[in-house]
Amino acid sequence: MDFGAFLTGSVFDVMLAIVAFIGVLSVIVFVHEYGHFKTARLCGVRVETFSIGFGRSIGGFMDQYGTHWKIGWLPLGGYVKFAGDANAASMPSAEALASANPGDFHAASLWRRALIVVAGPMANFALSIVIFALMFMLAGIPITQPKVASVVENSAAFEAGFQAGDLITEIDGRKIESFTDVQRIVSVSAGTMLNFKVDRNGEIIALQATPKSTEIDDRSGNKIRIGLLGVSRGSDQVVRVEKLGLGASLSRAVDETWFIITRSLGYLKGVVVGHEAPDQLSGPIKIAQIAGEAASISIFALIQLAAVLSVSIGLINLFPIPMLDGGHLMYYFFEAVRGKPLGAQAQEFGFKVGFALVIALMIFATWNDLT
Repeated sequence: MDFGAFLTGSVFDVMLAIVAFIGVLSVIVFVHEYGHFKTARLCGVRVETFSIGFGRSIGGFMDQYGTHWKIGWLPLGGYVKFAGDANAASMPSAEALASANPGDFHAASLWRRALIVVAGPMANFALSIVIFALMFMLAGIPITQPKVASVVENSAAFEAGFQAGDLITEIDGRKIESFTDVQRIVSVSAGTMLNFKVDRNGEIIALQATPKSTEIDDRSGNKIRIGLLGVSRGSDQVVRVEKLGLGASLSRAVDETWFIITRSLGYLKGVVVGHEAPDQLSGPIKIAQIAGEAASISIFALIQLAAVLSVSIGLINLFPIPMLDGGHLMYYFFEAVRGKPLGAQAQEFGFKVGFALVIALMIFATWNDLT
């Protein structure tokens, strides 16, 4: 479904997408900012404002510690403002740099400030792990034997020497338990050589294949590019759902979160070196559309989407761009090396550059959504 079709769909579909998007984003943002907030409290830093959304407050309260909890009218993010901050991006005020008071964020030791900053993204990763673990425990995971039923002629698998009857046991050292594992890894590895191990009549054989980039239509009619290997499973293969215990669920949830992180970084690296097209980057319109589609399928699909988005938001915030958490950590690295913070002018210039980069990225992603 393209943008025009999305807007001209039923009012219910559009409203469902908006509500699902705002709901999922608000939960993710709350967890992210609560990571900052709680760690700041533990480190003795005063928090002046905890906001979900930006702009004028449409509701809120003051807690016993002097923190103003509020909801902004524009529900597209959030922030915590520490004592001594000049703005919601945690840029230090001139007074804070000159003489910080006890309880000010910029008066805290370097390691405490770094811990407070990194706590937000870490909270996002923790949320994803918890969601995935609960999904594996309650809903289970589909298991289909990763056995090749047929090989497409002239495909990547055909060229690599795959044969019907091969049982795929490993991909790049990663144990394969289900045909779904194969599809997931291959789909995000277009143009990347993968090392396979297959069981062929009891003999373990090593094969190398590079999935070919192929444009397909997803279930909503959107054009997406994925990697295709060129193997299929048999229609008679049994699919079973296996519910995992607590330990196995947590282990697989950590693995799932790490998989999303590494594949996201791999895609971005591909964009930088020219192996991947940047038109797969999505903005708020596309994410809202996907959220609406997930909500229309089931609450489990929407919760699973929340886990994926939480990983993405945590990862993006760690990029070394001033204004993001990673930018603050970059400043603290310079401070550790120099033995003193960067000057007010240098920090202000960095925040302006970071702001411009973030806005440019948002415009580009939104343009992708529209086109």
